[in-house]
Amino acid sequence: VQLQASGGGLVQAGGSLRLSCAVSGLTSDYEDIGWFRQAPGKEREGVSCISRYDGTTYSSASVKGRFTISLNDAKNMVSLQMNSLKPEDTAVYYCVTLWPCGNGGMGSVDYWGQGTLVTVSS
Repeated sequence: VQLQASGGGLVQAGGSLRLSCAVSGLTSDYEDIGWFRQAPGKEREGVSCISRYDGTTYSSASVKGRFTISLNDAKNMVSLQMNSLKPEDTAVYYCVTLWPCGNGGMGSVDYWGQGTLVTVSS
């Protein structure tokens, strides 16, 4: 499984960025896709995920209402639209496969992609 993330960068507080992740090599139906992040000096945290089966999404409380995750029709590209960015959103963002997405949370991660750095200046 390969997960290729892109779209990170530097943005001012209040601005927007869109992350993308190209997914290849998935053979199991029991793999959903999502994003984790790790801020400097902090543990990794789940951000958002989407079900490949029915499009159900989950977003953490810290990003709900500001970030939107989506999956293309071919189910091989997931995007994370990040609006109203805050300095506390500064982190390395990782695209992952996990199971399951939903039921009020993000399940166990199976594969990690390389991270992409998002920096939000105040």
